[in-house]
Amino acid sequence: VGSGPAGMACAADMAKAGCDVTVFEAFHQPGGVLRYGIPDFRLPNVVIDAEIENLKKIGVKFECNTLVGRLFTIEQMIDEMGFHAVFIGTGAGYPSMLGIPGDSLNGVLSANELLTRCNLMRAKDFPSYDTPMPLGKRVAVIGAGNTAMDAMRVSLRLGAEKVYCVYRRSRTEAPARAEEVHHAEEEGVEFHWLTAPVAVLDDGKGGVRGMRCIKMELGEPDASGRRRPVPVAGSEFDFETDQIVYAIGTNANPIIGQTSRLKLNKRGYIDANGDLATSVAGVYAGGDIVTGAATVIEAMGAGRRAARNMKAYLGIRDADAAEAGPMIFGIDAREHNFVRVRA
Repeated sequence: VGSGPAGMACAADMAKAGCDVTVFEAFHQPGGVLRYGIPDFRLPNVVIDAEIENLKKIGVKFECNTLVGRLFTIEQMIDEMGFHAVFIGTGAGYPSMLGIPGDSLNGVLSANELLTRCNLMRAKDFPSYDTPMPLGKRVAVIGAGNTAMDAMRVSLRLGAEKVYCVYRRSRTEAPARAEEVHHAEEEGVEFHWLTAPVAVLDDGKGGVRGMRCIKMELGEPDASGRRRPVPVAGSEFDFETDQIVYAIGTNANPIIGQTSRLKLNKRGYIDANGDLATSVAGVYAGGDIVTGAATVIEAMGAGRRAARNMKAYLGIRDADAAEAGPMIFGIDAREHNFVRVRA
C-alpha cells in the first residue's frame, strides 16, 4: 500500500522472490513522494518512470486511484481479497499548519500542496495542463527544512517576484542541509532568521495581505537539542506578502489508522516492531508512516527489511538473498547521487 520508495523497494524484493505483487496508490500515477514531493529539476520524472517500468517487467502490478481505507480496509485485503501479506508504506504527507489567526485565508497553503500541484499535476505548465497554481508576487515560506527550500525554489520558477524564508531560529539551527540553503540564496531567496509569524493579515477580500511577525531570541536547548526560540517582547511588526506556504513538517494521514485495527503510537504513526510487523497478523509497515519524516534511502531500506521478514512469515526461503538479492538503485531525496541500498 503506497508506491513511494518504501513500497517500491518492498515490491521489488517480493516480486524477485516469486510473489504475485500488487501496489495500491492513491494518486493517478505511481511514485509517491519521489514524484509529488521532489521537484523535477532535482529528480527528473524520467528516472521515476524507469524505476516503475523495471518493476512492471518483473511482474509488479500497479493499481492507481485507489485509496486504501476508503475503498477497502487493510483487514479486507487479508480476509476477503486473497492477499497473504500486506506492506504499508504510505509515508507521512499530511501537512502541519500553525493554527494562528488567518491561516485559512486564500493564499495560505502547505508546501506539500504546492509541490504536489507542480510536480504531479503539472501546475507549472498551465495552461498546457489544466491545474492552475495561483501564485502571489511576494511569497513567504515558513520553515527552513529541505522541503521549505524546495518550495522556495519552485516558487521562483513559477514566477514569484520575491520569495522569503521566515524561520523562528537562526541559520545554525535550520534543519535544511547547508547546500540547500546556499542554493536558495544563490537563486535570490531572502532569509528572515529569528522571526515567527503570529497572525496572517486579511486583505479585506478573504485573501492575504501580509503577516504579523515577532522577533525571536534563542534560549535553552529543547528536546531536539536545538536552542528554544523565545519571543522578544514588543518586537512585533507587519510583513508584506500575498502568499504564505507552510513548510513546518508533516504527519501520518489518519485514514488507514482510523479504518483498521492497527495499533498506532501517540503521534498517530503505525506501531511496528523491530521486524516491521504491526499489531495485525500478516501486515507490515515501514518508512515515514512508522518513523515520521526521514530520508528516501531510509524508507527504501525499511521496505527491503520488511520484505525479508514478510518472506519469512510466508515461509519463502531466501537463504541466498544477502549475496544474490536484487539491487535497488534510487536517487537520494537531496542529492543527485545513485545509492546502492541494502536492507
